Amino acid sequence: MKYLFVHQNFPGQFLYLIQRLNARPGNEIVFICEPNESVIPGVRKAIYRLPPKDMDAIHPGAHELEKGLRRAEYVARTARSLKQLGFEPDIIIGHHGWGELLDLVDVFPTTPILGYFEFFYATHDLDVGFDDEFPQAANLLANVRAKNAINLQALMLGQHGQTPTQFQRDTYPDWAQPQIRLIAEGADLDKCRPAPKRARKDQDICGVHVGADEKLVTYVSRDLEPYRGFHVFMRALPRILDERPDARVILVGGDGVSYGARLVNATWRDTMLRELGDRIDPSRVHFVGKVPYDSFRALLKRSDAHVYLTYPFVASWSLREALATGCVVVGSDTAPVSEFVQDGKNGLLVPFLQPERIAQGVLEVLEDQKLARKLSKGARAYAESHLDQERCLDLYEQEIARIVGP
Repeated sequence: MKYLFVHQNFPGQFLYLIQRLNARPGNEIVFICEPNESVIPGVRKAIYRLPPKDMDAIHPGAHELEKGLRRAEYVARTARSLKQLGFEPDIIIGHHGWGELLDLVDVFPTTPILGYFEFFYATHDLDVGFDDEFPQAANLLANVRAKNAINLQALMLGQHGQTPTQFQRDTYPDWAQPQIRLIAEGADLDKCRPAPKRARKDQDICGVHVGADEKLVTYVSRDLEPYRGFHVFMRALPRILDERPDARVILVGGDGVSYGARLVNATWRDTMLRELGDRIDPSRVHFVGKVPYDSFRALLKRSDAHVYLTYPFVASWSLREALATGCVVVGSDTAPVSEFVQDGKNGLLVPFLQPERIAQGVLEVLEDQKLARKLSKGARAYAESHLDQERCLDLYEQEIARIVGP
């Protein structure tokens, strides 16, 4: 079969699916994307480049739509070049978030499109207004409504959709949900598995020396920012450090902002360190930045309490991988997390906005080893039942076969 994938950041959410399809003799895979250094041997990249444009003259609410329409135009140009070279895909698979798929129905009118629908924005009940600490700008709600312009155009294509969680599917309007199939994303259960049970030794993890008798508290996010609860986790640390002198904390994540508003001339890490002052012991709290995947896995295997917090927004892959590794997860009681974590069975759920309750959850699993063992086993069992990457990819391929037909 001939596959055309589209995502501005190759390979996006499609890495594992592409690896599986690429291993099958007879499959041809072309991927339209913006320039980057990522390579998968055997997969042909077709690059498009967006020229810079002055956005100052465009209404802020139309920024994403304007850029999305331009992406759609340039992706369609690239696709026409592929067509002129004789490439006619059997199916197009891509992400709808950036508008790249919108014009491909005009280039390949008989080719079905399976588009990834990630999140439908709302002015209430989801991420917007969730955290009262950050007041809303006067034009925020209008701009949030405008963010769905690409979503709505994608839904009007009359094609096929998929999304990985029930929470994400439920963000879409009732009339749209029949278009969107639920195809779970899993974790590699071989790579992400609990460490063998043996006596602990001193270890160097992510450049940090962790003693055999120390309790390790871990936190992972692409960027250290409020959407992923960085600010409330930091406020939970003084109590954890005070009550557990044997606790060491490692935080993985960059100083950028993936979601939400940026600070002016500051990072959230610097801001929270200034707020907490000497209540944070720098010899026991380690900011290691972004780390290689193998270091990330080693961190999860050694973790005694893994804190995962998020607004009502898209859950990170790291949550799935932490459960597969048998981490004792202390997660926020928000819908994206509670879809994966059942309180008291495969993790603990705590209120996102209450640092004292977050601290209490961490202390509880550090102090109660029987509970910690139960939650760890529950996490791995859940992953084996629900997050087996191979089974998830089987479902993906079944959906592709259903769409393409005999």
